[in-house]
Order: sequence, then structure tokens, then C-alpha cells
Amino acid sequence: MKRLYILFVFSLLATVSFAQLDRTKMPVAGPAPEIRFGDAESFTLENGLKVFVIQNKKLPRVTYSLILDRDPILEGEKSGMLSFVGQMMTAGTKNRTKDKFNEEIDFLGASISASSTSISASTLTKHQEKVLELMADVLYNPVFPEEELQKLKVQAKSGLASAKSDPSTISSILTSKLVYGTDHPYGENETEETVDNVTVEDIKNYYDTFFRPNIAYLAIVGDVTLDQAKSLVNRHFAQWQQAEVPKFKYPMPQPPAKNVVALVDRPSAQQSVVNITYPIQNHLPSPDYLASQVAGYILGGGGSSRMFMNLREDKGYTYGAYARIGSNNLVASFSANASVRGTATDSAVNEMIYEIRNMRDKGITQAELDAAKANLSGSFGRSLESPATIANFAINIERYNLPKDYYATYLQRLGALTVEDVNAAAKKFLKPDNMYITVVGNGSIQESLLVFGEVQRFTTSGDPEKLIAMDEGMTAEDVLSRFFEAIGGEEALRNIKTAKVESVAEVQGMTLGMNFYYDENIGAYSTKVIVGGGVMSNTVMRDGKMSVAVQGQSQALPEEQYEAAKLTMFIFPELHFESLGYGMVLDGVKDVDGQNAYKVTVMNESGISTDYYYSVESGLRIKTDGQASGEIAYGKYKEVNGVKYPMQMIINSPMIPVPLTSEVKKVEFNKALDKNAFN
Repeated sequence: MKRLYILFVFSLLATVSFAQLDRTKMPVAGPAPEIRFGDAESFTLENGLKVFVIQNKKLPRVTYSLILDRDPILEGEKSGMLSFVGQMMTAGTKNRTKDKFNEEIDFLGASISASSTSISASTLTKHQEKVLELMADVLYNPVFPEEELQKLKVQAKSGLASAKSDPSTISSILTSKLVYGTDHPYGENETEETVDNVTVEDIKNYYDTFFRPNIAYLAIVGDVTLDQAKSLVNRHFAQWQQAEVPKFKYPMPQPPAKNVVALVDRPSAQQSVVNITYPIQNHLPSPDYLASQVAGYILGGGGSSRMFMNLREDKGYTYGAYARIGSNNLVASFSANASVRGTATDSAVNEMIYEIRNMRDKGITQAELDAAKANLSGSFGRSLESPATIANFAINIERYNLPKDYYATYLQRLGALTVEDVNAAAKKFLKPDNMYITVVGNGSIQESLLVFGEVQRFTTSGDPEKLIAMDEGMTAEDVLSRFFEAIGGEEALRNIKTAKVESVAEVQGMTLGMNFYYDENIGAYSTKVIVGGGVMSNTVMRDGKMSVAVQGQSQALPEEQYEAAKLTMFIFPELHFESLGYGMVLDGVKDVDGQNAYKVTVMNESGISTDYYYSVESGLRIKTDGQASGEIAYGKYKEVNGVKYPMQMIINSPMIPVPLTSEVKKVEFNKALDKNAFN
């Protein structure tokens, strides 16, 4: 009977509770919790090294993060040097070769990496003594091998060569120069020339000057006690010698007095890369920092943001549109960006400006604020899974003089933000009348952009286009004559009727063979892309038709595509402009990656044009740019049977996702071609 009574009471309580619960309303959120990720204990060595220890015994691992707190450095003619420092430090020490060092790290299942402002290590707790020994070896005894620097230079210059044709990279270079100026560390960009200027001595001097304990912080996170940390740190870092470290001051960048439109012309571009930006002052200690991050998130922080919903979901101009209000202790920037259809460039810019102005003037809604808080809270929680995040929290609190509970109370401060707080931040940081509106795309859109402000044209290097004087009376025909003479003479070129060109390229670690076959006797052309010894794709043009076969599946292409690509059929297309009835216009002298070049625009009967660029100095063709073929840069000319041929081609085509650097390995002129070359 007692058991039945108890069940009856529980049943009654449950019924009453259910009756009182209104399921038509969302549950009321509880108060935001204070985050507990371990209190940082700290101590300072006599040499000035500040150490923070955050104990976490969930896993038998420990992470060491050493950060240098130095001012940004203007590298000038050595731009790119800082990117080499970390790799040079881990390229061997006085006690270990690079291979030996890597073997020891791999054996322990640990990791050690370095940069110009940091060294970090992660390991199982039982191996931390050995890993700290290796970390200290990198810190004290790097040898900076010359051969490693040469390898890094080659890699860097290869990347720079490929990036010259990448619209996103061009946009990044342009915006950094406009926002910060070239006399500011954030506004300079490395080039092949500045990379070549870097020496081992430069890296040694930087290391000797800035790797000093009195500007360093060491955060230790993981399965280690304070006493253990003190013992380990004293054993491995106490002998590190302090020294005075130079300080630097730079002019504070300012937004433009009125909107400025900056355009980089990319004739082959099907899309435009748009970036709307300007400098701001905003950082962690700022009282409205957190409100600014919420405002930026609502404006363009994700798939439900205003810009994303407008430009992608509503208008269909782009796959994604984003915006952020940046943060930096020296100077930050606001940025709103999207890659949009070329024909929709002006419309996309108009909508982006509308969203910026609308948020500044009309503010946000409570629903938007609630959604942003939920998303940002989740992101913050997930970030705590990384020991590096916890280490950065500890260092930031000390480095920027933040309250000790700055990160512990993050969710509480986020939850306390009101619509009025975020609207005030939006009014402060959003400047719809003082922006750089940068566009990398087809220059034909220039007139449509005038509605947003004065349009200034820039080169791919982010420098203002200059009107370069051209010899009076120079014609397109004269430019072609100089080209013919430069590579071996027109008669020699016309005597070449067949050619086979074998080249290789690498894409994300995969080697591609690219073989080109030309037979002007029968009017045929073929390109075979070879992977692993097999033909992956084959493009054939013959008898007025064009087809593409991919892994055995062939498809005939429309006549208009054949006409657009017809010039690729010829070994030296310039010989055929006149016979094909193509129009030619000499469009002055342009700056092409630091070279003065004649620009000759060639147009077929359908109105499809391709721009050809010829070096003023050498006469050689250095670039072509057209909607059909994309952009191709030519270099490393070498004489083959009395005729100069480019042995390197950097291809940036709408058909491939990344710029492709093709190195020519073999060229054969007037040799019998394989009978299957055009099948």
C-alpha cells in the first residue's frame, strides 16, 4: 500500500508540473556562466621572462607557447625576411642537423614550430623534459644554414609568381597598401626582388636583436604543476640573456575623406573580387570591443548575416559575402568582401554599401542580437578545446593589461550586451562615406563604378597606374615586328610547321604532364594532360571543330568556343592575326609586374578580345590575357633551333582553381608527330 501511495504522489506531482508548463514559449535562458578553464599561476625569471601555468589534467599532455612582444617591423627592401625566420631556426642547430631534429620530434610524437615572434611545443607529459631540451636547442643554438635559405627563397618566389595572377591575392595587396600605406609594416608586400635581398646575416641580426626574454611570455597549459613548471623553466630558460630591444612608431592610418574606388583591370576575369575597407582603431581593451564584434557578426559574420542573405540568398550575385570589424593593438581595419559575377559588380557594391549604411543608421533588432549571442557563445566554447587558445588568453591578459577575469566572464559580458550597445558600436565603426571600394575585375566595368566615387586604376602590384610614354608613330604592326625579330625572325617562324612541347606542373603536390601538339600543315592542335602516366584529358581542335575528352568520355564543344580559342591552335599566333582578319589596337604602354610592355588588343569577328603584352625592352611576349584562354605569363625564354621559346608559363584560367606554373622540359620543331596526337 505504501509503494502505491508513493507512486500516486509522484504521478500527481508530474501531472501538476506538466499542466503548469507552457510549451508554446521558448524556455527562458539561464544566466551566463563564468567560464572555468583553470586559473593561471605566474612567475618571472630574473632575465625578465614572464611565465604562466594553467594546470589541466584531463589529458596527459602539455603545451608550451613562447611569444615575443615586439613592435611591428617595417622590412623595406628586405620584405619577406620575417617569414623565413621560424623555418630557419628549426632547420638545424649546433647540436642537431635538421633531419636529426625532425627524427627526434617524430619519435616522441611531439611537435615544435617557430615563427619570427614565437616558438611552440606540444608533447605527452612524460616527454616534456626531452621536448623542452629540443625547444631550448632551437632557441639558443640555431645555425641558419645558407642552403635552407636558398630553398625557402625558391619556394617563396614560386609562390609569388603564381600569386601574381590570383585576383584574391591582388586584392589583398591593393587593400593593404591603400588602408595602411607603404610606409607602414601592415602595408608592405614582399616581391621576388625583396626576397632575393634577404641574407642569412639579416636573419641572424633579427634573431640576435629580438629573441630576448625581457620581451617574452611563456604560457604552459596541461598536465603539469606549478612547482614542476618552475623547475623545468629554470633549467631550460634561465640562461637566456636579456638585452635592450628597439621600439618603433608609425603614422596612424586614416580613412579617406570620401569614398575612393580602386580598380585593377583583369581582362580575362569572369568575376570581380570586391573588398570595401578602411582603417579603424579597435582592440581587446576597448570598452566597445565586444559590441563591435557582435555588430560585425550580424553584418557579415556567417551564412545568416545581412550581407550573406542579401547578396547570395536574395540577389544571387555571389556564393558568399562577408564583413568583419577587425581588432589589433596597433591599427585594425573594417572589411566587407565578396567575389561576384562580373556583370553584377556595380549592383553588388551598391548592396554592400546599403547594408553598411543601413546598419549604421537604423541599427539591429533584438532577434538579430539574440542569434548572434548564441552563435558567438558556441564559437567561444569550442575554442576552449585548444590548449593554444588558453595559452593566448593568459598571455593577452598580461600583454594588454586586461582584467584577470576578462575571458572567464566573456559569456556574462556577451549576454549583458543590449541592442543599444551594439548600435552605438555600429555608429562608431561603420563609415559608409569614408571607404576604399576596391575591385579586381574586368576593366569594362569602370564606368558603372563612377556612381560610387572617383575611380582610380591600379596595377596588379597595388601601385597607381601611370601613363607611360610611347614612341611616337608606334603601331601594333611595329610591336609584332619587334617580337618576331626578338625571337628569331619572321621567316624562321613561318618555316616551323609542326611542334611538340612537353611540360610539367604541380598542383597541390600532384605532378601533371602537359603536352602540346601543333600541325599547321593540316590545321590541327591538341593538348594532353597526363597524370600517373595516363591521359586524364585531351583537347583537340581540327577541321573547324573542337572537342574535349576526359577519362575517355568525349564531348564536342560549340562553334563559338572553337572561335574563341582558335588562336591557341598556332605555334606563334602573331603570324596569323592578319590572315584570320582579326583587328589589332595598340593600347599604349602598361606596367606588367614591373616591366613596361606594349599592350596589343586583338579582337575576332565575334568581338571576343585577347590582350597581348610585349616587353618594351626585349620585344618578347610576356603575357596574354583573354576571356577565352585566361591569363598566361611567359618567361625563361630559351633558344630552340634558332628560335626563342618560353620555357615557363604561369596559367591562370577560369577552368583551373589555382594558378598553374608549367615548366617546359622539351620542345621539338618540324619533327614527325605521333599519328594519334590529334585523336
